[in-house]
Amino acid sequence: MQTKAVIFDLDNTLIDFMKMKRTSCEAAISAMINAGLKLDKQKALKVLFELYDKYGLEYGLIFQKFLQKINKKIDYKILASGIIAYRKAQAGVLEPYPNVVPTLIKLRARRLKLAILSDAPRLKAWLRLVEMKLDNFFDIVICFEDTRKFKPDKEPFLLALKKLNLKPEECLMVGDNPKRDLKGAKVVGIKTVFAKYGSLSKTKAKPDYVINSFEELLGLV
Repeated sequence: MQTKAVIFDLDNTLIDFMKMKRTSCEAAISAMINAGLKLDKQKALKVLFELYDKYGLEYGLIFQKFLQKINKKIDYKILASGIIAYRKAQAGVLEPYPNVVPTLIKLRARRLKLAILSDAPRLKAWLRLVEMKLDNFFDIVICFEDTRKFKPDKEPFLLALKKLNLKPEECLMVGDNPKRDLKGAKVVGIKTVFAKYGSLSKTKAKPDYVINSFEELLGLV
């Protein structure tokens, strides 16, 4: 059956989220050390990312948790220094992967519906899309608040199909995370595309297709 829509994960599929996260965290730790944090930078980064693993990469109070763990209290001068440095670095490095914009333009020209299906909170997802000028490409944007379920739960995928008014076999799901993006799509019958270029997972993917760069998607539709 002809593909009529492409559904995208956001982070590490359309945008290089982990590059932004690493760069921003390095800037934050350096600023906190300059403000008085007594800890080696590499050790501090290790502790910080362990906390991200525990609480999630979108957790908004991560630096408070970090300072509580390191110092058993929050020094607000150190906290403020870290937050400001993080925000400044984030604005400078958040960008789409190469050829995302021209590829989306070509997909649009083929009259395909385009959708975002992200586990990110709605505001953060939209901030990223608008900042990178990607917001007008998509017919629908589904975020965590829409179902209160994380991928691979089937509810976000079923909602995407409902909003697109399409059958599962008429859609492609493009994502970097085999356990969440691809597994969830397969459960409801959506064909899957593994965005290998953005994946940090060691899990072996079993998708319908694999792409090593974003523009390779054009050969699948």
